[in-house]
Amino acid sequence: MRLLLVEDEENLAHALKDVLTAAGHVIDVVYRGDDGWDLAQTVAYDLLILDWMLPGLSGIELCRKLRHAGKNTPVLMLTAKDLSLNKVQGLDAGADDYMIKPFDTAELLARVRALLRRPTSFQDQVVEASGVRLDLQTMTAYREGKTVALNRKEFQLLEYFLTHPGQVLTRDQIIERLWEIGEEPESNVVAAQVRLLRQKIDQGFSKALIHTVYGIGYRYGALGEP
Repeated sequence: MRLLLVEDEENLAHALKDVLTAAGHVIDVVYRGDDGWDLAQTVAYDLLILDWMLPGLSGIELCRKLRHAGKNTPVLMLTAKDLSLNKVQGLDAGADDYMIKPFDTAELLARVRALLRRPTSFQDQVVEASGVRLDLQTMTAYREGKTVALNRKEFQLLEYFLTHPGQVLTRDQIIERLWEIGEEPESNVVAAQVRLLRQKIDQGFSKALIHTVYGIGYRYGALGEP
């Protein structure tokens, strides 16, 4: 999953990024509300995590602006404001959930998982296509019941394939989905990641699932499947 974190406390932002990255997500971090607005217009995020007090544009203003623009991406609001009135204001602005600082990281991860299960994202924590199954909570992959050991980037790439079966995904689409804003992967990095994933997913099985569409990109699914 790709998440946007808008938090002006840099130490907290870095700590949250580490926790969320370890949970298998791709995280973009910005420190101003107006920068968060700009990114939310151009990148398809699965979840936004917004601090309330932000320079440029407050988190509640950003959330309200997104909802007025028709964006239904789930929003988790983080704030030191602990009055019931503040929570009501945040939810009325369009936030889906609200956490008070300081908070427990295990609870944060549980709330992130809950928001990602909502209808605007995945219905549950399991993704399956063409005999491959991903458990997003445990970051475990299976093909035909056999466990496949993947590193984090391989897992993210396979998740992207499984959620877009039969579609041709270009190199640029894969980079936009799997690499954070500001990262500059080398020109052959996508081909290398696909090759490594193909070795783990396809080797030893009768049907190949990851196919190269020469000059365009890659397609997931057994040949002949719709």
